[in-house]
Amino acid sequence: MTSDSLSRDDEPGAVAAMRRVTLCATVLLAGLSCHDTGPDAAAARRVLFIGNSLTASNDLPALVREIARADGRELDYDQLLAPGVSLEDHWNAGAAEVIADVGAEVVILQQGPSSLPESQEHLRTWAERFAVPIREAGGTPALLMVWPEDSRREAFDAVSESYRSAAAAVDGLFIPAGDAWRAAWERDPDLALYGGDGFHPSPLGSLMAALTVYAVVFDADVGALPASAAPGVPRETFDVLVAAVRQVVAPSVPAVRPR
Repeated sequence: MTSDSLSRDDEPGAVAAMRRVTLCATVLLAGLSCHDTGPDAAAARRVLFIGNSLTASNDLPALVREIARADGRELDYDQLLAPGVSLEDHWNAGAAEVIADVGAEVVILQQGPSSLPESQEHLRTWAERFAVPIREAGGTPALLMVWPEDSRREAFDAVSESYRSAAAAVDGLFIPAGDAWRAAWERDPDLALYGGDGFHPSPLGSLMAALTVYAVVFDADVGALPASAAPGVPRETFDVLVAAVRQVVAPSVPAVRPR
């Protein structure tokens, strides 16, 4: 694991090592608890999120579910999320067994910015490792591009290339959340997408990422979403976010149809 794989999300070695030992037991007991049991559960798109606090912040998976519901769809999700961990850590903690048990249609993989050359190689290597059990379980791997620290905005291109290359290496989906952030700033440079630490997302930054996840995973045009998809967000701000997602998510994104 390289420092850039986790960046600001990293933890001291002893703490991270202890977390790796307990991670699998923790997620098996508490992380797989978001199944929909309503009448439409059988028709839900099933997704497994694997990542760290960049995905856990502001409960991004739940945001995607609420966006889907506002659009008349359903998301049935599971999650393997813990602070300061990489895909390698998740693998060593038994994530492959969870993937086999869940049988998700889409497995979303996320770690740190992974902008340095050695970190890009690390991301690609572990994406390829994860792709094997994901495909064996009948799913599609997806790489969720994040963002560098606010102080390293010049690294956005490298982060985008890193996640895009990893997605291509596994013939998977590329979810360009970080690119959507930049496209939104082109329209409104004052949007507060970073949280107070200049790395984790603000609620608006997580909403931006959630819209991007929804557009790719459901092969959906977010331009058709009602305002209820983002309660409490001014319509003009929501329109900026939607326009940014439509800019970076190509219409030709491969669809993942319900089984």
